[in-house]
Amino acid sequence: MSAIDVVNLSKSFGKLVVLEDVNLSVQEGESLVILGGSGTGKTVLLRCIMGLLTPDRGHVAIEGQVIQDLRREELFEARKSIGMCFQMAALFDSMTVEENVGFALLRHTGMSKGERADRVDECLNMVGLKGTQNLRPSELSGGMKRRVGFARAIALKPKILLFDEPTTGLDPVMTDVIGRIILDLKEELGVTSITITHDLKSAFEIADRIALLFRGKCLAVEKPEAFRDNPNEVIQQFLRGTADGPFLQDPPPRARERRQAAAHAPLPSTQNGSRT
Repeated sequence: MSAIDVVNLSKSFGKLVVLEDVNLSVQEGESLVILGGSGTGKTVLLRCIMGLLTPDRGHVAIEGQVIQDLRREELFEARKSIGMCFQMAALFDSMTVEENVGFALLRHTGMSKGERADRVDECLNMVGLKGTQNLRPSELSGGMKRRVGFARAIALKPKILLFDEPTTGLDPVMTDVIGRIILDLKEELGVTSITITHDLKSAFEIADRIALLFRGKCLAVEKPEAFRDNPNEVIQQFLRGTADGPFLQDPPPRARERRQAAAHAPLPSTQNGSRT
């Protein structure tokens, strides 16, 4: 059985079509990376998987359960099996690291204070943050905040982890650290994961398969080697990271082109027809 099935999923906001007939299937223990430009619906897709947004058409199934068919209590229970790692960590500023990581344990388990502390310590060790329990988010670097978010996401021992742009704004070294931690969590916990990222280096390191969203559609879902060799012009332009190509509907003109256009533009005229 697939861990996650996205079937003919479409989602619009007013006249803006964000996702259109997206189909994805993620197997248990698999790491899927979703690439795409800004505003292509990657985060909207994650929110549909979490049940935070309801698709206009199609559905999302977690281990065979169609999310939008679940009753409120059933949906809350299903979400316990999913750990969400938010783009900017989304930590509670007024809480310590220990309180942030242990928040779900306090709300959803009958663990004693000591048991919660042990589990928090275990989760922090997994992400390389041993001994940070008493720090507050204001005392953490960007990379540390992301890792605290990871520790919080795995506290309830989820079967699925969703990573929303886990390396955005981080330096290359910390980006590599985050990638290694994602791989370590997959190996140690056996979780199924979906990672949204713009970082191609990380994508090819952590992915079992890679997908590309483009104008609301899923262009390809392939193993990294096949994805890299895919002749599709949009995919190749994204991999090159260049402005020229079909990826942008209205790419900005180069400086030379702007100067040439200005040189050949007609001079403005006054109302009586004379040139100024």
